[in-house]
Amino acid sequence: MNDGVYVGNAGKDAALDRGWLLGHFKDVGDARHSEALEIKWGVHPRGEERLEWVRGEERTALLVLISGCFRVELPGRSVLLEQQGDYVVWGHGVDHSWFAEEESVVLTVRWPSVPGYAVAENRHA
Repeated sequence: MNDGVYVGNAGKDAALDRGWLLGHFKDVGDARHSEALEIKWGVHPRGEERLEWVRGEERTALLVLISGCFRVELPGRSVLLEQQGDYVVWGHGVDHSWFAEEESVVLTVRWPSVPGYAVAENRHA
């Protein structure tokens, strides 16, 4: 029965959809479907990186370090998230990429939820 409520586990559910828990890509009618924002529980092994920079960004993003050490690359600067709770926010038009310095878990919130930014697969260094 669909009562507009979904109860899950971020670690288990994230493994089913490349880390994404909420966004436009979930089925309409699923409580996790949203065109307003996206939420990702990212589990990244040491050395994993985004294959391509996101260019022409149309969203605002908040990335919070849960565990590990994670580097976010932005134009002209590199932000190293080292302590639980460290975070970075970037807005519309800010290109970005990332690299897992250590095995890391990060929570990403992006808004609005729009298609067109997926990269086929991440590689391990």
